[in-house]
Amino acid sequence: MNIDRMVLAFAGSVVLISLLLSFYSHYWLWLTAFVGANLLQASFTGFCPLAKVLKYFGVKEGAAF
Repeated sequence: MNIDRMVLAFAGSVVLISLLLSFYSHYWLWLTAFVGANLLQASFTGFCPLAKVLKYFGVKEGAAF
């Protein structure tokens, strides 16, 4: 699995988990908003903090990151 797919899988998992946790407290929706905003800025700038961490640990690079 390359960095691009790992970033998408991680972001999707965090969104789903935070949506489930929002039944406990609506403040968890801020985490969903943060992930969405980070994905949006990464699409324009090409910078993703998770991609940098994964690259440091030697995960195979993808087309986007």
